[in-house]
Amino acid sequence: MAAIGTNGVAELLEKLVKILKEEHALDSSSDYPVAQFVHPEELKKKLPISLSDWSETNEKIEKAIRQIIQYSVKTCSPHFHNQLYAGVDKYGLAGSWLTDVLNTSQYTYEVAPVFTLIEQEVIEKSLALVGYPPLPHADGIMNPGGSVSNMYGMVLARCRMLPAVKRKGISGLPPLVCFTSEDSHYSIVKGAHWLGLGTDNVYKVKTDELGRMKPSDLKRAITKATSQGCLPFFVNATCGTTVLGAFDPLPEIAAICQQENLWLHVDACLGGTLLLSEKYRHRLRGIELSDSVAWNPHKMLGAPLQCSLFLVKGEDALYKANCAGADYLFQQDKFYDKSYDTGDKSVQCGRKVDAMKFWLMWKARGTNGLARSVDQAMSCAEYFLTRIRNIVGFRLVVPQFECCNICFWYIPPSMRGQAETQEWWAKLYAVTVKIKERMLLAGSLMIGYTPLPQRNIGNFFRMVVSCQPPPSISSMDHVIGEIEKFAIEL
Repeated sequence: MAAIGTNGVAELLEKLVKILKEEHALDSSSDYPVAQFVHPEELKKKLPISLSDWSETNEKIEKAIRQIIQYSVKTCSPHFHNQLYAGVDKYGLAGSWLTDVLNTSQYTYEVAPVFTLIEQEVIEKSLALVGYPPLPHADGIMNPGGSVSNMYGMVLARCRMLPAVKRKGISGLPPLVCFTSEDSHYSIVKGAHWLGLGTDNVYKVKTDELGRMKPSDLKRAITKATSQGCLPFFVNATCGTTVLGAFDPLPEIAAICQQENLWLHVDACLGGTLLLSEKYRHRLRGIELSDSVAWNPHKMLGAPLQCSLFLVKGEDALYKANCAGADYLFQQDKFYDKSYDTGDKSVQCGRKVDAMKFWLMWKARGTNGLARSVDQAMSCAEYFLTRIRNIVGFRLVVPQFECCNICFWYIPPSMRGQAETQEWWAKLYAVTVKIKERMLLAGSLMIGYTPLPQRNIGNFFRMVVSCQPPPSISSMDHVIGEIEKFAIEL
């Protein structure tokens, strides 16, 4: 079979927007299912997944595209509350398409002149948002996700504590230990593994009833590590924990880090978006006292995946920690200002120009427009919280929430008024899974569930409210109605 010609490819590209519209891929109305769930082995039979030695016709390629859309989850649906991200900002989408069309890497000004300046502007504005000094007294970089951002923080903290470690490694040193809350993201443990620190050297600090790190327990953990001959070097605080959305008390933690000469990194991958809002940014009070910050605009804000920022205090901090001096790429005799080459401060070589989509969102909406979308999302989350507090059957996991995620159980009528024994709770955890299954199979709602094993708590719902698509009172009411409907017989 002959390969598709250039004209055929151009025709397909021109038709793609029409296909997306016809298949409702970007439709944020409530008229279409959020998902059409099919089990893996059955889906393999429905889709033309297999690859062959021969090319396919444009007609078959178009059919495959339509099937891919049909069986994919519609994250742009107002009824997708399953993850910490949802939907996509349309300006960000346009920026993402432009990024892929121009298809370049971020490592040198030579191959990405405009994108280099765009990333610099995004970093400059983000540093100001956090309260850090401007460039060049602080720096930043965009990278593949919050896990990598958190690992950047660990690398820079290690370099500050032990500058020779870059050349000599960690052999012969006392065990380097870091501290993070028991409710923090698992990437800190993974980072300890990847950096050769060992997962046993991640000390989990206890949290209060809302999921916030206890400064008193952080002090205890540091004292314990030191007494055991370990070398503390890094504390990770979280603003917007993955499950409960808790904000660790940054001023108190910063004071301890300053006293103990420890690097303070803030994982604000989720909660950092609240910095855009005058109404809610106080929840990150003290973030300016940190040494580094991770923020994911692709989460609550709705930038296209992936869009992650790492910000750090200190001139050339990223460069000093990561440079490898590859002369074939970062020649020192270039005819332009080589300080605009950013690749040698990155752990990556090839690096996608992720700043473009966020820059276009910010450019089109302005800080005020982004702030309004944050305020709307938080207002809807607060409305949802208020409503379920007053409806029989709903029960909160913790008494209050600080971010855009709200955790709760729904007790079906058949289980109310019974003794809440261990068996009763086990049944409720199973009921949570069953309600989720029924809603997903119906395609009417996607909402996640999770346990909190560190608290001996089993499955509960985690409702996430994001800026995209813009949430509403009716979309919040829909969640409540669907849960009640599908639990009635359980």
